[in-house]
Amino acid sequence: MKRREFFKSASVATIGAAAATTLATPAIAQDVYNWRMVTTWPKNFPGLGVGAQKLADRITNASGGRLNVQVFASGEMVPGLQALDAVIDGSAEMSHGAAYYWQNKSQALSFFTGVPYGMTSRELASWVRYLGGQEQWDKIYDQFGLKGYLSGDTGTQAGGWFKNELTGVADVQGLRFRTPGLGGQVWAKLGASVTNMAAGEIFAALQSGTLDAAEFVGPYNDLALGFYQVAKNYYFPSFVEPGLATELVVNKSKLAELPPDLQELVSVCAQASYDDVASDMYANDPRALRSLVDDHGVQVRAFPDEILEAGAKASMEVIAEIREGGDALTKETAESFISAFNLLRERTEGTDAPFLTARQKYIKY
Repeated sequence: MKRREFFKSASVATIGAAAATTLATPAIAQDVYNWRMVTTWPKNFPGLGVGAQKLADRITNASGGRLNVQVFASGEMVPGLQALDAVIDGSAEMSHGAAYYWQNKSQALSFFTGVPYGMTSRELASWVRYLGGQEQWDKIYDQFGLKGYLSGDTGTQAGGWFKNELTGVADVQGLRFRTPGLGGQVWAKLGASVTNMAAGEIFAALQSGTLDAAEFVGPYNDLALGFYQVAKNYYFPSFVEPGLATELVVNKSKLAELPPDLQELVSVCAQASYDDVASDMYANDPRALRSLVDDHGVQVRAFPDEILEAGAKASMEVIAEIREGGDALTKETAESFISAFNLLRERTEGTDAPFLTARQKYIKY
């Protein structure tokens, strides 16, 4: 064999052997993390429960299966209103619910769900993402070893279901009413006897007479829960939940175990879910309301001005009490919220509101 042909043959053989070795060597295995998400929602619950499942699926799929999230509906692993405790004690890695459900741990958490006569959902997201809200939220949840993310948006909610028509504040006295958070404190100031309970418990309480009234979210969810079967007076809009947000909460020690790309993936997927749930609710609320009215004889009503005015006064009293008597972190959160609110309302009331007034007045298709 000629010298040139020998080296040519040797080179080809060497390259072939290297290629075969490379193909035969298995890829470096990546760690797979299996997480549990406990929720406050019934299984397959429109908008919110489905939104939790879609968020879990989004994380699992976007991670290529490296972070697998299994969802447990309310009651499957823990009762709905014990979801956060399951994340704190480590029996679940994440929860999906609403921050104001945990105001017994810190009243400041209510600011991240809905404040009476407060921020719309777009304003709330702006505060959290760009005006210091997330930093306040992190301080609150750091006390419990948690990290919170916005994960859903219902928009302005319905005011609630009432067995009897409301003509004024006098009709609220002694009313047994399911309504949580700071909004519950406002209704209590108006004379209602306020309680909170998970979504799946409300219908039975209305049916048995334990409750006289209840608010949950809006037509899309409320139709599924069947409230129209036991109460026909449906009031709009809610003045205590003008832009309700749901939350994804993650155990921080578990989060720290993830590689940086998966940590970022959780955040990005939660933000995508916030916007996705908002679109789902907006698309399906009006269709559900048509069904409630046309198929089930529901009476859509507006709150009397007397209740709206008294509710506004009570709302300001609740916030004043927090600013004066809350713990240091709650006061700090309230001040951050109010500062952002006063800025953001300039945009909403100066631009959005006049446009909507003009559209309602002049546009008819």
